[in-house]
Amino acid sequence: MRTALPHGLPAVDPMASPALILPAVVGPDGLARLCGDVRARLAVAGCGVVLCDARALGGRGLAAVDLLARLELTARRAGGHIRLRHPPPDLPALLLLTGLSFEVERQAEGREEPGGVQEGGEPGDPAG
Repeated sequence: MRTALPHGLPAVDPMASPALILPAVVGPDGLARLCGDVRARLAVAGCGVVLCDARALGGRGLAAVDLLARLELTARRAGGHIRLRHPPPDLPALLLLTGLSFEVERQAEGREEPGGVQEGGEPGDPAG
């Protein structure tokens, strides 16, 4: 017995898909590879968002801004945009100073539950 395979590419949720990990140092060849990765992920994902793990960009200053601006331009040309995960604390402020803004994935802080998770309650507690 055969089952029919679905047609086309599957939709990929950016929250479930692996993040594109940005390296601490990127040369010209590395930039071309990262831009190619962004284009490829947008072609497959169908959701228009590429999740980039930016934790390695700490302390890079304007080099990090340049890298992110080039990746965002590539994503926009392909009909999408970049979402950052784990940006260094100084990076969002530096991006705003340069006139760039990026969507940043919200991270749970401390003992806070991640989004979409409801804490357990005691019987008789009001719902809400």
